[in-house]
Amino acid sequence: MQIDGVEIEDTFAEAFKMYATRVLITAKNEKWALASAASMTGFSTSVIMCGCEAGIECEVPPEETPDGRPGTNVLVFAVSEKDLETQLMRRIGQCVMTSPTSACFNNLEGDIKITIGGKLRFFGDGYQISKLLGKRRLWRIPVMEGEFVIEEKFQAQKAVGGGNFLILGKDIDHVLEASEKAVDAIKKVRNVIAPFPGGIVRSGSKIGSRYKFLEASTNTAYCPTLKAMVESELPRDVNSVLEIVLDGLDVESVNEAMRKGIEAACSVDGIIKITAGNYGGKLGKYLIHLHELFGD
Repeated sequence: MQIDGVEIEDTFAEAFKMYATRVLITAKNEKWALASAASMTGFSTSVIMCGCEAGIECEVPPEETPDGRPGTNVLVFAVSEKDLETQLMRRIGQCVMTSPTSACFNNLEGDIKITIGGKLRFFGDGYQISKLLGKRRLWRIPVMEGEFVIEEKFQAQKAVGGGNFLILGKDIDHVLEASEKAVDAIKKVRNVIAPFPGGIVRSGSKIGSRYKFLEASTNTAYCPTLKAMVESELPRDVNSVLEIVLDGLDVESVNEAMRKGIEAACSVDGIIKITAGNYGGKLGKYLIHLHELFGD
């Protein structure tokens, strides 16, 4: 299979079950809603070291928010309900409650309930006030600027993490351009984030290492500088590889994002091949076959 002359390898991306929620942050204006969201999603590229994977999903206009102010949706993914609760407590408490004019609401209908505002309320030192907004139970926590409003419970659901594809090209300039176009296309798909810096991964990994204390190490088969030293998977004219990793609320959204991302990447000259990372289908619940994304 080829798209715009780029080979699409007959392989699959191996994705995993995760738990996810959507947090809506509102503020006085778009600047402060985005500032809080950017802080909350910092250091959240991989559950391996960061505790969660998170990213900004989209901006939300005032007419679609509970308090009629500009907002930003943030998606947060973790490997367990407990890890998700821990990360929400830390990130909302340290990055949203601290941000000027912010408020924080649940923005997902799921079957899992996580108490966040109901715990952060104790920061109010006994002066916090409960409030109902329609069916939402909120807490008004006094802070130096005024008050921080947060929903008592957030909802979560089972989700999909680790959808991915690799972009192989002649040099870093072509591959980076293709990766940027892929991320731009992915950003238009709801329910999905690409959690790495700018949505792009340069240091893909493999399971295991020659060092016993490491569980993962650099993906030597796709490192151009190691072609002559290892069993390489790279064609002769490939000199750079970048990876796009995706998390989504459901596999259908991940499929759509991967399809649009791959199509965008293939539109760039100098791209030679698209493939994906997997572990032989032994670890992940979801096997996303690249050819099937395009109806083959």
